[in-house]
Amino acid sequence: MSFLSYIIWSADPELFSIPFFDRSVRYYGLLFALGFLISQQILFYIYRKEGKPEKDVETLTVFMIIATILGARLGHVFFYEPEKYLANPLDILKVWEGGLASHGAAIVIPIALWLYTKYDISFKGIQKITRPGQNWLQVLDRIAIVVAITGCLIRFGNFMNHEIYGVPTQSTYGVVFTNNIKEVFSGPTSPIADIDFSKRNGDLNEDGHVPLTIEVQMKDHPDLKTEASVRSYLEGRFKSILSDYSYIENHIDESKSGSLDYTISQSEDGSYIANINTFGIARHPTQLYESATSLMLFFLLYFIWTRYKEKTPPGLLFGTFLILLFSLRFGHELFKENQVAFEDSMDFNMGQILSIPLIIVGILILLRAFKIGPVKVE
Repeated sequence: MSFLSYIIWSADPELFSIPFFDRSVRYYGLLFALGFLISQQILFYIYRKEGKPEKDVETLTVFMIIATILGARLGHVFFYEPEKYLANPLDILKVWEGGLASHGAAIVIPIALWLYTKYDISFKGIQKITRPGQNWLQVLDRIAIVVAITGCLIRFGNFMNHEIYGVPTQSTYGVVFTNNIKEVFSGPTSPIADIDFSKRNGDLNEDGHVPLTIEVQMKDHPDLKTEASVRSYLEGRFKSILSDYSYIENHIDESKSGSLDYTISQSEDGSYIANINTFGIARHPTQLYESATSLMLFFLLYFIWTRYKEKTPPGLLFGTFLILLFSLRFGHELFKENQVAFEDSMDFNMGQILSIPLIIVGILILLRAFKIGPVKVE
């Protein structure tokens, strides 16, 4: 098997369920929170090395959490689905249903950090304040370092969530995401007890999709007591779902007109097992592309900071961050499925369009940083 052979990604997005509350903890939420916790510890280290008050990091963390969630949510609302949310404004609050855009966070976070440098917000109220060695660009520089590592974890969370995936590779390289298929066939009324996926030998089909076997374990269902009844279900309802449901069509290429290619066997307990030969749609794992490049960006920014520390030219790290992150984002979008339908008719999708002004801003900030040079510390 080739090193670049496709993988089948079947990980459950849920880490564990919370009894009595009908809720679960998902890897995405855990990694999102972990990003902020790790970022805070890195900021503690940076502030300690630069001789700045470590207590300011706690305040800065609060500003960052609020700005990230608020900005990312509003970015998705206004850039991607304004009609949907303006028709139902209360749905904007349903962050748990998904819908966050990093470009929105990139706009709101600098605004929040400007407020952080000017005001102290506590239970006593809002007070104007001066934070020595923490002007707006200096704070943005340090935040850029930790935003990169947080972005790395969030994108890996997207991978665990089977979302924001790429376009089909039309080759043996890529990832077949199967969780949507499992969800469609799960549930108390489904006659299927378990469903699994495995590679099979063979060539790509005419659309460039990879050979795949779906193993279906049938329940002890009253309507599926005989092999004939199982065949009837597979060739009827199962075939219809596999070839017609949009959630499944994104990941399985099963002919609508052709007959289902399958075999049936019976286990020791008498239940039936079906092996269906079909084709999976291997896609670019763009979540992993973005996660990996964000991690590399973190190491680059951290390395630059170690050379200058408190003398870092204001804007050097932030300008570098904007240029590299959103240039990479522009490139990643070439391999990513569009998030909303209106992007299909555009030469550049929304993610690419929004990246261009941020790259330009980054260039201007970086040029200013080179002009100013290192900070003189007395």
